[in-house]
Amino acid sequence: MKVIKGRSLIAAGLAVGLAVAGLAGCGGAKVDDKGGGGDKGGTVNIAINPWVGYEADAAVVGYLLEHELGYKVQKKNLKEEVAWQGFESGQVDVILENWGHPDLKKKYIDEKKVAASAGSTGNKGVIGWYVPQWMVAKYPGITDWKNLNKYASIFKTSESGGKGQLLFGDPSYVSNENALIANLKLNYKVVVGGSEATLVKSAEQSESQQKPLLFYFWDPHWLFKKMKLARVNLPPYKEGCDADPKKVACDYAEMDLDKIVSSKFASSGGKAYQLVKNFKWTNEDQNTVADDMTNNGMTADQAAKKWVDAHKSTWQAWIPK
Repeated sequence: MKVIKGRSLIAAGLAVGLAVAGLAGCGGAKVDDKGGGGDKGGTVNIAINPWVGYEADAAVVGYLLEHELGYKVQKKNLKEEVAWQGFESGQVDVILENWGHPDLKKKYIDEKKVAASAGSTGNKGVIGWYVPQWMVAKYPGITDWKNLNKYASIFKTSESGGKGQLLFGDPSYVSNENALIANLKLNYKVVVGGSEATLVKSAEQSESQQKPLLFYFWDPHWLFKKMKLARVNLPPYKEGCDADPKKVACDYAEMDLDKIVSSKFASSGGKAYQLVKNFKWTNEDQNTVADDMTNNGMTADQAAKKWVDAHKSTWQAWIPK
């Protein structure tokens, strides 16, 4: 979501050290020594980044790897930059939903040659600032960024220091928000809620209590199946407008989300690699599975099985012959 255009960014200094330590201690088998999980089965190591849409991807791909192709799947909870480090260490075979990251692609694909692209997921990633739809009628022009200062007072909270609050999620998510506020001269302060769950809960409370909320969010996400959200129109994205993180004054670009695999997995992952490469679905598919996992009491396997049972013609095309 800035030059990086990704879902998260590991902070400098101590945070990076802790993250690297977390990768080293995550345990589990490395890429299968008999060929990255080749045609005779083996273990496929899938990084799980911290948002439920990604977990939905992993639920379905993991289910098919296990139940259709006979592989074992290890899911490793890693934030994005740490997951890329796993390509070099051998602890990660697959990142199933990459939100851009041209800097990491350059480092690990072009320079170190330990990773490779495995094509689009089919999902279109849209990041932006949102308000609940009910606010549009009550506050005319609220979705035009030029009117945000006029409405700043309705977004004030005890944490926003007399300014309007822009609610953010997991502090590891990549963010242009502070630059946007400064460069667009907005009377707002970013307040870090700490998680995806906080953003969702706040949106639901805003809906039920008719309490104003301006927040950072993204699609695909199951919340769009439950309530209507309106995106604030920031200055439109143009190629290169986010090249300097400190000078960003434009909206986020829509991204064609893709899959990244380790080079070893790409060369010796056999049918497992072919399935990952062939995996391609829609935002609606992902939102359906994520909704079942989050709101309908299903485990990842249950939600995956439900989707798989209902979409046989879709996933059969992913299974290598």
